[in-house]
Amino acid sequence: MLKKQMLAWTSALILSAVPSFAVAETAMTPKAQFAADSKRAMTRYTSDNALCAEEKSSSARLQCRRDAKAEYDQSIAVAKKKMTVQTSVKSAAIAAAPVPATKVAAPAPVSKPLCDDCAKVLAVNVLDKEGEGGALGIIAGGAAGALLGNQVGGGTGKDIATVVGAVGGAYAGKTIEGQMKSRKVWSVTVQNPFGIKKNFRFDHSPGFSVGETVKYSGDTIVRQ
Repeated sequence: MLKKQMLAWTSALILSAVPSFAVAETAMTPKAQFAADSKRAMTRYTSDNALCAEEKSSSARLQCRRDAKAEYDQSIAVAKKKMTVQTSVKSAAIAAAPVPATKVAAPAPVSKPLCDDCAKVLAVNVLDKEGEGGALGIIAGGAAGALLGNQVGGGTGKDIATVVGAVGGAYAGKTIEGQMKSRKVWSVTVQNPFGIKKNFRFDHSPGFSVGETVKYSGDTIVRQ
């Protein structure tokens, strides 16, 4: 009777241990499931040993304990196989799971390269350009210098002072005339795509700003 009960219990345990793809996967991990199955097998083994003690003959009790131990060993083997199968199924499911798509950052905007006949403004400076004295300044300055020199000394010294005064006056007159004709000019420094720098001068403000892209046009530059 005891042996039939043990066989029935073991059969039920084996059937429950065999994985079925029709049954939803247990929430327990394979190791936790093995621990639970092992605990149930030990509980059953302890209970069977208690029943074996009620056998009347020593030979019957010994055989009962042997059967109980064999059933326990079989239950542990089935539990281990179940854990192995569940671990393999879980690993296969993880491997088959779709890999989340990696978000690719949008490429940074690429600045538009300069054309071959274009350049970038590096600097804009306003300068004072001194004018050149003409004949009027030389004549006026020379006459004034000669007049002043003629008033110095007498005789030969007076003649020398007159000449020196005329020369000095002419130079001074030319310089003064040049300063009177001075004006402002705008100097623009640009650099082309090949790294070559060049300066352009304008008699009036060209309206360019640093960093602006301009275009070569003959001997000057214009807006692109």
